Amino acid sequence: IIDGHDIKDVSTDSLYEKISFVFQDVILFNASVLDNIRIGRANATDEEVMKAAKMARCDEFALKLPEGYDTLIGENGSNLSGGERQRISIARAFLKNAPILLLDEISASLDVENEREVQKSLNELIDNKTVIIISHRLKSIEKVDKIVVMDDGKIDSIGKHDELLEKSELYRRLLEKSSLTEKFTY
Repeated sequence: IIDGHDIKDVSTDSLYEKISFVFQDVILFNASVLDNIRIGRANATDEEVMKAAKMARCDEFALKLPEGYDTLIGENGSNLSGGERQRISIARAFLKNAPILLLDEISASLDVENEREVQKSLNELIDNKTVIIISHRLKSIEKVDKIVVMDDGKIDSIGKHDELLEKSELYRRLLEKSSLTEKFTY
């Protein structure tokens, strides 16, 4: 149920109009940075695209490219880093400005600097939105309103971080494993 409506009764097209997606693996095209961002809303003006790009902190890399925002980025963004590709995806979401935002493992393959920049732009993007975060990095979800712990496609438990620490053995195990992974040094 979303906003009081059972999603079974909502057309797929109507549902997709209300959701912006930011995935770990961003799909990009061998087109300009501007054109790749414009995918968020095809009828957006250049001014709207540039505003979204700035909000997603794309200026930091795009202005250094040979032709700036008009530079072709290579097949699937091959001329960009993972963090730069991720910021284009976030710019698309800013441009679409949908009320629901789905974030799927978006920081899993980012270095620390890019993760910091992505997080800054996300903090602005999520304002006044329903945000669904899919993450194996439990640190990134500790402060959310509701956590749904799933095991093999089934819901194990639902609650806030502190509640789940008390009532979900699976959540405690996942948190312990996550903590061990973060502390591991090579």
